[in-house]
Amino acid sequence: MAAENSRAAADVLKSLARHLNCLNEDNKSARRRALEAVKRETVEQCLSGGALQELFGGLLKALLKCLSDPVETCRDTAIQIITGFIRAVPKPEDSLPYLMPALAQRLGGKEILEPAEELRLALMEMLSLVVEVCGRQLAPYLEDMIKILQRTITDPFPEVKKESCKCVISVAQSIPDHFHLQAESLLKPLLQTISHQHSQVRVSVTQAVGTVIQHSAGKNVDDVLSHLAQRLFDDSPRVRKTVTVVVGDWLLRLPDRYSYFHKLIPLLLSSLSDEIPEIRSLAEDLWKKVGSQWEKENEDDLKDKMDFRLPAPALLTSGGERPGLGCRELVVRNLSKLLPAVGRDIGDWLVQTRVKTAQLLRVLLLHAEDHCTQHLQSLLTVLYHTCADPETDVRAQCLESAKLLGAFISAEVYLKLLLPHIEDSTSCSSASPWAPLTVLGAILRGSSREALQPHLIKIGDTLTHSEVCQGSQQALYLDQLLVCVDAVLCVCQVDCAVISLQLLKVLVSVQTFPYTDSAIHAEESVRCLCEAQGLSGACELYRQHMADLLQWLSDSHHTWTSYSIQKTQLEIIALQSGPVVGEFLPALLPLLKSCLEPSRDPEMRLHIFTMLSKLLLDASNTLDSQGRFAEYMEMVLQDLLLPNLVWRSGRSAAAVRTAALSCLLAVLHGAAFPAERVLSVEETLSTQLISALEEDSKLARLLACRSLHSLLKLTTQQLNADSLNKIYPELLKRVDDSSEDVRVEALKSLSTWLSSLGKNYDTQSCRPHLDFLFQQLLLYMDDPDTKIQESVLEVLKVASEVDRGLLQQQTEAVREKQRSPEYCDKLLQHIHSL
Repeated sequence: MAAENSRAAADVLKSLARHLNCLNEDNKSARRRALEAVKRETVEQCLSGGALQELFGGLLKALLKCLSDPVETCRDTAIQIITGFIRAVPKPEDSLPYLMPALAQRLGGKEILEPAEELRLALMEMLSLVVEVCGRQLAPYLEDMIKILQRTITDPFPEVKKESCKCVISVAQSIPDHFHLQAESLLKPLLQTISHQHSQVRVSVTQAVGTVIQHSAGKNVDDVLSHLAQRLFDDSPRVRKTVTVVVGDWLLRLPDRYSYFHKLIPLLLSSLSDEIPEIRSLAEDLWKKVGSQWEKENEDDLKDKMDFRLPAPALLTSGGERPGLGCRELVVRNLSKLLPAVGRDIGDWLVQTRVKTAQLLRVLLLHAEDHCTQHLQSLLTVLYHTCADPETDVRAQCLESAKLLGAFISAEVYLKLLLPHIEDSTSCSSASPWAPLTVLGAILRGSSREALQPHLIKIGDTLTHSEVCQGSQQALYLDQLLVCVDAVLCVCQVDCAVISLQLLKVLVSVQTFPYTDSAIHAEESVRCLCEAQGLSGACELYRQHMADLLQWLSDSHHTWTSYSIQKTQLEIIALQSGPVVGEFLPALLPLLKSCLEPSRDPEMRLHIFTMLSKLLLDASNTLDSQGRFAEYMEMVLQDLLLPNLVWRSGRSAAAVRTAALSCLLAVLHGAAFPAERVLSVEETLSTQLISALEEDSKLARLLACRSLHSLLKLTTQQLNADSLNKIYPELLKRVDDSSEDVRVEALKSLSTWLSSLGKNYDTQSCRPHLDFLFQQLLLYMDDPDTKIQESVLEVLKVASEVDRGLLQQQTEAVREKQRSPEYCDKLLQHIHSL
């Protein structure tokens, strides 16, 4: 058989002799035709392996010389022939002494000699084939191989890069015993290429890096980790998947993996949060294998935990599966090394890094369970920083992590650390005052009802602390304060009855900032608080706590100013409690008296008067809901209203007087007070109202007129003559007022004054007053304003019932002077009809 192969090879070589000579011709066409002839007569013929082996040995040197041919087609044909021989001969390793130096010269020099990128690819494919068919026989030529790969990995042509990476993997697997000696020299070109713009190149390089590290001495893991970590942010899912596979393989098979667990675990766990389900599933499978393998390798250390497995915590988020014992132990034992790095990266300037790190933190806490306790202080610091991050995804992951802390850590422990930061937000590292509240709200959401129940009073007292519920006016702060209240209500439900008062104080404080989403949210929370206690509505809730709420405000009312939040708290309590406020007048009115003392801040008094006017306008459903408001009339008038009607200089004082007049009008306009109680303060009241008629403010003069009108109406025919005679001259002055509204109101009041003249008013003895009044009114019959003329006529019609003769006499006198004859005739006609 060998003789036949030799004869066949000899015959072919003889037939190719002329063609082989042509390979040295200067004519490129002749060389090309010669190579094509060699190709036809050798690798394209169905020759036996032994014959081809003989031919390959005889032709190899000539063919290798053709790899340097200046003509590209000639080099291409030569490569095809050599590749065909390597694929077909039974002992391709016999060609290595000549082939490898030639390839090293062609591809492994300082400058690659092969200019055509397609031919460089063909040479690399040939080299890959050599590795595949020669296997361990390549060991003596490892240096040439490494030299070639160092250059081709950084080749400009992406396909060459990919083929080079494939070749690296094959070499490492073929001669592992020798490869590790020079494996590290390939890392530099690989890491230079790992960020190539083509995703498939990045995939190939990542695979090659994984193999090189796996088959190296393991000293360069640290150099590679940062590059792999960067690939976890790759836009290509295939790249991220490859990184996941590589890291998982290292955790399972890397000889020195125990030394790198704390560096490799974060990379694999990061893939558990990947956006692609396939990658998440792959990472979960690999992580389970890593945990199971570690559990078996450390079975003796874990014997007690394996025999007496503790039940899973009741509140695991998302209803996910609990990680295995090995996985949990791996994280726990490396947590102290991982958290400092997490704390650094979570503040990175790149959004992607912060998001990934926040996701990793959640996964770590899910595995660490109650072992988080010893790291709680540092974890809270990280969460304070993270929950103020501008990126929504980072904040969301932060809240999930905080919920896990609530599920795993004792409430007594985390409250001891967290509540002081709530009371003094400057004590934590975060510049955001709402950060501790945000973390507390999330932790409470993750806690169980049973765990929180013993600590509700402590939580409630902290939330009602003045530095907390009144600590900031920022919308974010108020929102997070409400989140804490809602979390307590949601988790503890009916148990919240013990801190119902504290929660109501917080909700009232939040509502002091009206026209905000927080205020609307707070009203909804009040309804939830009622539902938690089985109360029918907010009125029932306020009835339950009104005495305590008023006492709460009374404790500080001496220090209130225009900037004090308490004045608005009082308004909210008074207005929202509805009819309940009428049940607590003995506690409310002394508080109002103190706040409305003339020596107090004018703007604060103005706010209180505004609130009081709202209550008085609906007195039957607020202050007088129990029908007892009349009992306090003298106090309301003498202590609340009249002292604030005394004239004082300044615009603020004028505004206070106007507000006081508004409240007085509401008091007199309502039917709550009997006339005899008004009469007891009539003299002082009239004096102040007469003084108010001279106010600069049109509104104040108008309110004063209306108040006198109501006073006269309320005390119908019960005022003495002296009191009445003091009033009408001042009202007459207002008929000349610059405001039409004030003039009309003054005339209405005069009409009521005339109607108030009862038996106690002696028209004979007071005739001069009536004479003066009628004369003045008749003068206004000439007023250019028709509306005023009509109003005066109506007043005089009422006057005709007081002293018809006197009025008729004066009217006729005016008629004779031809002044307002039309209105005089109407008036006389009315008088005659009586």
